Amino acid sequence: MSRRLRILRGLVRSRVVPLLRLLYTLTMYLMTPVILYRLAARGLRYRRYLSRWKERFGFFPAPAMKNSSWVHAVSVGEVNAAVPLIEALMLHYPDAPMVVTTVTPTGSERVQKLFGDRVFHVYLPYDLPASVKRFLDRIRPRFAVIMETEIWPNLFITCRERGIPIVVTNARLSERSLKGYGPVRPLARRAIRCANFVAAQSPLDAERLRALGAAVTRLAVIGNLKFDMRVPVSLVANGAALRDSWGMRRPVWIAASTHEGEELPVLKAHSAVLQRYPDALLVLVPRHPERFRPVLGACRALGFSTRVRSEDGAADDRCQCFVVDTMGELLQFYAASDIAFVGGSLEPIGGHNLLEPAALGKPVIVGPHTFNTEEVAAKLIEAKAVLRVADEIELGAALIRLFAREQERVAMGQAAQHVLERERGAVARTVQIVEQVVAGQPVTL
Repeated sequence: MSRRLRILRGLVRSRVVPLLRLLYTLTMYLMTPVILYRLAARGLRYRRYLSRWKERFGFFPAPAMKNSSWVHAVSVGEVNAAVPLIEALMLHYPDAPMVVTTVTPTGSERVQKLFGDRVFHVYLPYDLPASVKRFLDRIRPRFAVIMETEIWPNLFITCRERGIPIVVTNARLSERSLKGYGPVRPLARRAIRCANFVAAQSPLDAERLRALGAAVTRLAVIGNLKFDMRVPVSLVANGAALRDSWGMRRPVWIAASTHEGEELPVLKAHSAVLQRYPDALLVLVPRHPERFRPVLGACRALGFSTRVRSEDGAADDRCQCFVVDTMGELLQFYAASDIAFVGGSLEPIGGHNLLEPAALGKPVIVGPHTFNTEEVAAKLIEAKAVLRVADEIELGAALIRLFAREQERVAMGQAAQHVLERERGAVARTVQIVEQVVAGQPVTL
């Protein structure tokens, strides 16, 4: 590219980006009533969406803190991935208050359950300039660590204007998301260039983030924080206790983080399993609370003997489907199961965390759509730790085969754990990046 062309493109960008930001902010203000209406509608099905609305506009009691460490994790999956990093940052900066923000109530519940009063938790405000400024005025962060790809233009630009360093870690970007930026890509480029460093999960993610606009000199592949998760001994013990109450000899599988359009195929697969193993148990864990009641109704309407976590506590020997309608308990149900199917993958959602069941040594099955976790899925499939199926027919057949082959299940679980051990280390590298960024030093790894 000639020098003249670069100058011309720079001049165009310098005029287009402020206009795009103005239009984006105006759109956010105009959409606020719609967003609030959607929150209210979701609140009719899950009451926690109706509370703490003021926080979403930056209104909350000022916690009288200064130079806080701030980590943002949008929901449950990101919170779980961030746990080892949050713990490491609290050790590294022991005198700094730790602030953890989420967007969803389920993420909020997870933070409060894991950390309690050890952290200050509040919802991240909507990306409105006044709301963002109120939020930053109250928590006064020394630095911001943003999990995965939460790129909010007003937030990022305001942090840069205030001299608050940003590290985007565990960063990922699917091809679909990259294309989705479309005409606002110049604004996304301006936002991501406000980050002092972008720590990508994989080479493919790094390439897409570079295409979005991340500066090559402030971008590197650090790995996936989820590989650093450790399984508490108490979790394994809780899983064993659950399994004992269900029956140690019966086949048990879990369908975790399922979405609308996936529960019916899962139940059809379970029907096939029951024909071969009449005492088999399906543990069904919908991804979102508003799915709890419809899923429970579907199980009973199809004639399955069904129990539900909130009302019945546990499954019994006659139970065929056990619906988990509580939050924050997924890992212990993974621990209690023989085989794990991870949802968001039969429908084109993009898939969810495969490493949680893998860390517990469970054989894992996924559907065809894992574009949100493609690098992790590829590593685990290559290691023969994960099976991919196309539909409910293949899912049922895979379950029946694995239940009949204990050695294959054990081998898949061991292969998964080997992959986790090989890929660990992203937490330590991220803490090193944060330390260098805060110190105003160039990042060297």
